Amino acid sequence: MRGATPLLGHSLTSPYDARMTTLTWILLMTLAGGVLSALAASSFLLASAGFRARLLPHLVSFATGALLGAAFLGLLPHAIESFGASQLHELGLSVLLGILLFFVLEKLVLWRHCHVDECEAHTPQPEHRDAASATIILVGDATHNLVDGALIAAAFLTDIHLGVVTALAIFAHEIPQEVGDLAILLNGGMSRGRAFTLNLFATLASVAGALAAYFWLDNAQALVPYVLALAASSLIYVAVADLIPGLHRRVDLKTSAAQVVLIFGGVLAIAAVHSLAH
Repeated sequence: MRGATPLLGHSLTSPYDARMTTLTWILLMTLAGGVLSALAASSFLLASAGFRARLLPHLVSFATGALLGAAFLGLLPHAIESFGASQLHELGLSVLLGILLFFVLEKLVLWRHCHVDECEAHTPQPEHRDAASATIILVGDATHNLVDGALIAAAFLTDIHLGVVTALAIFAHEIPQEVGDLAILLNGGMSRGRAFTLNLFATLASVAGALAAYFWLDNAQALVPYVLALAASSLIYVAVADLIPGLHRRVDLKTSAAQVVLIFGGVLAIAAVHSLAH
């Protein structure tokens, strides 16, 4: 199994040890990411609306760079290695189909996630109640995190360093996403405790997705390159379709310069983690 390489370079004594190391990393990263993103979102909602409005765009800019960095510097190079030079057309087709798949999921309100308190996907139509909108957000969030967990597991099965980079990039965009989702649950009439608990369970769907993908892909290694391509298309789609359009709403020079700096900062952070891990 390719994911057997330990992060700190220590040798492993058996394939079983390698499997347990990979599985442990998958569980730790998905569990920590889910819990920490839910806690961070709750902490943000304790701040004033003005503070959130000022800080969230900066987090979104950084997350955009992190997602693009993980896709183009981590996932796609490993996918190319896995496919081989003779199958690059299959890689391109897989990435294209992945982007189209996420577009369809977004249209079905299963994937769409905003990174502000209010957005088109979060705002209920006049004939719908806020509670119904909150339920849709929970279903969509759980589905999104289930898929994220599966993609993280595929990255770890390829290489532990790649798994860490992918998990960190996904975590970077989870924080502003969860702030928006949690705000909708509160607007739906839920108490703070109930909203936090349900949001936490939704984020921990990533653990279930990761476990399912680990045991499935571990016995179907031929599918791992395709899942890596799907993971890359997921990060690219979220960055390009969800995050960047929101950044374009503010076009003044100072804000634009800050966005560019933070996007590059996100890319450089992922590049640094990937380099140090190796």
